[in-house]
Amino acid sequence: MKPTQRAGLDRRGFLAAGAAALGSTFWSPEDLEAATQNVNTNSRPSQLKITDMRVAMISRGGPRGIPVIRLDTNQGIYGLGEVRDGASKTYALMLKSRLLGENPCNVDKLFRKIKQFGFHARQAGGVCAVEMALWDLAGKAYNVPAYQLLGGKFRDRIRIYCDTQESHDPKVYAERMKKRVEQGFTWLKMDLGIDLIENIPGTLTRPLGQTLKDVTQTQHMFTGIEITDKGIALMADYVAQIREIIGMEVPLAADHFGHIGVNSCIRLGRALEKYNMAWLEDMIPWQYTELLKKITDSIDVPTLTGEDIYLKEPFRVLCENHAVDIIHPDLASSGGLLETKKIGDMAQEYGVPMAMHFAGTPVSFFANIHCAAATENFLCLEHHSVDVPWWDDLVDGVEKPIVQKGFVKVPEGPGLGIRLNDEACKKHLTEGGYFEPTPEWDNERSWDRLWSFAPVSKPARG
Repeated sequence: MKPTQRAGLDRRGFLAAGAAALGSTFWSPEDLEAATQNVNTNSRPSQLKITDMRVAMISRGGPRGIPVIRLDTNQGIYGLGEVRDGASKTYALMLKSRLLGENPCNVDKLFRKIKQFGFHARQAGGVCAVEMALWDLAGKAYNVPAYQLLGGKFRDRIRIYCDTQESHDPKVYAERMKKRVEQGFTWLKMDLGIDLIENIPGTLTRPLGQTLKDVTQTQHMFTGIEITDKGIALMADYVAQIREIIGMEVPLAADHFGHIGVNSCIRLGRALEKYNMAWLEDMIPWQYTELLKKITDSIDVPTLTGEDIYLKEPFRVLCENHAVDIIHPDLASSGGLLETKKIGDMAQEYGVPMAMHFAGTPVSFFANIHCAAATENFLCLEHHSVDVPWWDDLVDGVEKPIVQKGFVKVPEGPGLGIRLNDEACKKHLTEGGYFEPTPEWDNERSWDRLWSFAPVSKPARG
């Protein structure tokens, strides 16, 4: 008899024995069937062990692949996770030896074990991918959706805002966003960078001969770039023309502006106030709490940051100081489902709402969906692949199309509620094979303890 079959019989036998002890009238055959029909007989959670980690590089709609990980177990069920776009699969694979033999249902314990290997921005990708996969496994083991393990849901469907192809012609861009509204989207975001005015004389003050490409690795305050009155007027007029076409009713957020100084951020923000923007995103790097607060306090437009921040504590600093009006974690780099819910719950205590950044495959997308469902102060979730025709095909188990009139239904299946469509995924691999073995990572070892300890005394030699 297979172990998975034995697990199912043991549970049914236990209930049957209980019925006999209590009397035949207590458990009818119908009652017994009802009590056991939701038990996952492929899994005995207390004895579940991680046996392997494998990776497939899958496209989300471009030439660059995203590492999707699979944690296999001794009971035949597996969990899916995803390393954030732009991060190395090595960030996840280096954690494999620290997970083998562990029970994946101990999600918080394992997260605390590996979270030291994450850091801000993409360096958190491996930890977050593992955390997603653990919740997927725990949900499958207990046959409940991930949101239920996070405490239940506040909403049955999740509001989506999406990327829209940019144009330097505001009328062209506005028509594209108007089509988004016609598709059912109820929240919009635009690109509004200083690249719009870079080649127009008299719009930017900067060191002569310097281009925007020269400063992509320089933090905003150290570039010497400031926007002139002419540049600010042109950028404000660009937004005005878009608002004229899409109207004032739909929320309209603006993405990263470029590497400009704090004073330019304030002057531009004030010029955009009349267009009632939903938020201005990442005006300067998130680490500069006092400068962010200076911008936020100086303009009457919501400010937002957070997609590069790892773990709850830095978000708390921003919220305590009201340095921004809205936080914007990316679950694939903020710490995963539970940590992101904790971030949202903490922000709520300070009256700060949470939007969520996302760019990836449906694996990470549905991890975000479960977290958004379970977090009360959630606003909307980003989606960068709305126009990729085959993106929905990568997974099964959920309603199609996945996005319907700007919303996604929260899945009720166990774990993340999805299954990979193997054939579709294989068509969009960007490198390597499909979840090939990774034995070279089985014995990666180092001393991981974060604190000193008293060594065990050795017996004295005679």
